[in-house]
Formats: sequence, structure tokens, C-alpha cells
Amino acid sequence: MKQLIECVPNFSEGRDSAIIHQIVTEIKSVEGVRVIDVDPGKATNRTVVTFVGEPVPVCEAAYKAVKKAAELIDMSKHAGEHPRFGATDVLPLIPIRGISMEETAAYARTLAERIGKELDIPVYCYEFAATEEKRRNLANCRAGEYEGLAQKLADPSWKPDFGPSTFTPSVQKTGATAVSARNFLIAYNINLNTTSTRWANSIAFDIREKGRIKREGNPLTGKIVKDENGEPVYQPGLLKGVKGIGWYIEEYGIAQLSFNITDTTRVSLHQLFELACERAAVRGIRVTGSELVGVVPLQLMLDAGNYFLHKQGRSAGIPDEEILKIAVKSLGLDDLTAFDPRKKIIEYLLEDETAMRLVDLSVKQFTHLTASESVAPGGGSVSACMGALGAALGTMVANLSAHKRGWEDRWEEFAAWAVKGKKYHDTLLQLVDEDTKAYTAIIEAFGLPKATVEEKEKRSEAIQQATKKAMEVPFRIAKTSYESMEVMLAMVKMGNPNSISDAGVGALAARSAVMGASLNVKINAGAIHDKQFAKDLIGKVTEIEQKTKVLESQILEIVERQLEG
Repeated sequence: MKQLIECVPNFSEGRDSAIIHQIVTEIKSVEGVRVIDVDPGKATNRTVVTFVGEPVPVCEAAYKAVKKAAELIDMSKHAGEHPRFGATDVLPLIPIRGISMEETAAYARTLAERIGKELDIPVYCYEFAATEEKRRNLANCRAGEYEGLAQKLADPSWKPDFGPSTFTPSVQKTGATAVSARNFLIAYNINLNTTSTRWANSIAFDIREKGRIKREGNPLTGKIVKDENGEPVYQPGLLKGVKGIGWYIEEYGIAQLSFNITDTTRVSLHQLFELACERAAVRGIRVTGSELVGVVPLQLMLDAGNYFLHKQGRSAGIPDEEILKIAVKSLGLDDLTAFDPRKKIIEYLLEDETAMRLVDLSVKQFTHLTASESVAPGGGSVSACMGALGAALGTMVANLSAHKRGWEDRWEEFAAWAVKGKKYHDTLLQLVDEDTKAYTAIIEAFGLPKATVEEKEKRSEAIQQATKKAMEVPFRIAKTSYESMEVMLAMVKMGNPNSISDAGVGALAARSAVMGASLNVKINAGAIHDKQFAKDLIGKVTEIEQKTKVLESQILEIVERQLEG
């Protein structure tokens, strides 16, 4: 598995499209790097760029972008709503796949050192790349912002980790840069029906982890409480792992709550949104929607959609696309601009756009392709497709039962079955393409060179590994299809009686999927050198066949009995 990291630099320019274009062009010039989002903000005068790739090319692209930003942006002339202290204000690296946080932090420090030495820019390392505890927090590193940078650089305790520690003419233009390795961060703004920055800040202070300055008596005008060092004491906010401020966005004519969710394992989008609605209402203010800056993981959006579906008393056993629609509308993500999940969800952006997926074909296209002289899709993919259709029918009956008039007190019970069915359905859909990929891998292995003894050995090993995979995938199809029949059994026993035949057809489809996938396991066994592996897998799939036949008979018996009255 290739290592994959994300880089999300924030540049202090959000109004001049020509400058933004030149910086992004530098990033795109590095082979192996993919820009997946460019999000400029006029009021903040700040652009957030998101790009991904393997660590070395990502770091090279980041360096080139910092260099170009230093050439084009003059911080002595910059103004904007967002805290900042440099042309490239922050430069975080985020581990995405196949790489640890420690490894990512090492890349961040190497990148920071290069920026400091070669570009003469003061660099502070924060979060997991920090060299001391007080520098872990970005707010500490950026305290005083650009206007206080000269004084900060002169303070020995805030000497940059890399680069110059004096406010030279060059530094006066570029400012400083904060480089980090960090967890995935969600930049999330919540829109208010007010223009008051004061009220927006008050709501943000209620919520953010840091909270607000503690005062004696009146929380707004009372005397500030200070600690033994003379520093203000803060009253913690309601959510840990959240940073936030309020501001006014001139281009929209509204005030916003601007949050960073730094720990998505503790705070969800919907939790933050709902709490903002609650704290705004206390002040007679209404939340009108929200916006995501940059990209977001799919699961966070699905969690939001599922939350709002549950709040409505509806089943979440529906396609992801429908769950996402609920999330977008419930969070008001299309309040200010259109929200396209294909352009804002990281998993969708990382999909190979050039690869054809069988599951994206129409039914007509899929059947025509199957009927053609092409050897794929074959029996394994068709079996997975039948299994997915079977699971979908069971899920449909569960959803209909959850929504049946008069059964409102049982909706959660049926909704849980629908979610189970969706899980089986989604897995089998994925296996439609996995089976064809497994077969393609065998063909590619046979096409490897065999001129030398070493090449022959590598080729033989590749063929064996690919053939094992071609047994394992249909085995998963058979196993998942059999397991999905628990939904059909539950639905014929207690689901909507008007749809009992649909659950029966689902069982028939699942049974056919099991038998078809089993054939594909067995046909590949003969080419396996590891006879014990082949024997074990055939034994397991044969057992699944037998269980499936028994369960199918049980389901159909119930269906027939109920149809006969």
C-alpha cells in the first residue's frame, strides 16, 4: 500500500485570482500530487488549498507553493478577518493512508527546515511536529499575528524553530509560517441571521474548548479574573477539540461562527451544529446554515445524515447518496453556495476517475457487457450482483415496515434491520468489481516476463497470489450473501405482510448468489499449488451452500404459508 498524506496550506490571499492561480499551478506542477480543493475567501482574504499524494512529492509541492507565495504576497499590505502571520500562514501535513503520525511529523520538520534555510522564512513547528509543549498549540505560535511578529522574533523564548529570528525586510514581506503534522481537521463555519460580531463571538466562546475570559459578577463587563502570574483565567467552553471565533463576512452580509474541529473522534458536525443552534437561540439569533471549508471525510457526513434521520424517526437503511442529501439539507450546507458531495468529500475525490466501475453502469449496460465476448464480468461478478439485489429487497421490506402507518412504535426495530441489510448490500456491490479485478490480476500475472529463472519465479508467485485472491473474493460473496438472508428471514416473520413476496425473492437471489460464487471458488482451486489452502476454502464454501439451502427452504415455507392465508 502506498503511503498517502494530505497537505492543507492556508495562503494569505483570497481576492486576487491571478495570485491564487499561480500558487496552485506550482503545486500541480509536481508529478504525483493531486489538488482536490481550492477554497478562497474574500472577507478572510485567505485561500485554503488541499492536495494529496505520497510524502516526497507532497513536500516538494508544498515547498514550491511557499516559495511562490513569498514572491507574490506582501504581508505588510495584508488585511483580513482571519488570524494570520505569514504569506503561507499554516502548512499542515496529515497522514491519510499507510503512514504513521510520527513519520508524518518527521517529514513536516524536514520541510520546515528547508523552508527556513532556503527561503529565509521564520518557521514555527506546531502540533505533532512541535519541539516543545507550548508550541503544540497553533494559537500560541501565531499569538500577536503579523503585527506582533517583530516583537515575537525578538523574544528568545519564541525564537523560530528554523529560519531568521530578526524582522528583516524579507521577513517583513513574507511573515512567518507554521508547519505541522496533525490529525484531520475540519474547518466549519456556521451562518447566523445577524451582523453582530459581538454576538457571534459570544456564541463561539460558549462552545469552543478554550471558552471565554472569566469575570467577576457580570460575565460581559465584570472585572477580569487573573491567575498568580497575572494572566487571564478562562472559563472552559462546552466542547473539547473545538477552536472557534465569531466574525462578519462582508461578501455574504452576515456574521458567522468559524470553528476548527481538531478531534473528530470526540466532536461531530451535527453535534457542533445543534449546539450552535441552541446557544444562538438563547440570544434570539437563528442559525441559517453552515459551510465546510476544504474537504470532509465521508463518515462524518454520513454520521450527520444518520443523526437527522433518527431525529425524524426514519430509517438510515437507505443509499449513501440519500443520507448525504439529508445531511446537506439539515446542516444547511447549501445556504450560501451549492454543495457538491463529489467535490467536498475526500473519499470521492480520491477515486480513480479513469477507472470504469461495473456498479456505475446501467442495468442494460451491465447485462450487455456480460453478454459480450469479454470474459469479464463473469459468474463471480454476476453472483455478487444477484446477492446485492437480494439484500436490497430485504432492506426494502425493512424500510417499508419502519414507515408503515400504525407501526410507529416499532420503527427503530425495523430501521435497525434496514441498516443491517444496507451493510450487506453495500459490501456485495463492492464485490461486483472486486471479483472482476481479481480475474484481471490473474491475466496480468500471466503476462509478466519469463525470460530468466528469477522472472519465472516471480511470475509463478504472482499467478499463485492472484489465483488465491480469485478464490477468496467469491468466497466472500458467498459468505456475505448467506449472512444477508438473516434480514429476509426476519422480514418474512414480522415485516410488512404486503411485501412478504419481495423478501422471498430476496432469499432466492441470495441463494443463487451463494451457489454461483461457490462455483467460482471451486473452478479456481485446481490451479492452486497450496492444496491445503484450496481444500480448506472449498470445505468452508460447501458448508455455506448447505446452510443456505436450509435457510432458503425455511424462508420460502413461511412465504408460501402466509400467501395461502
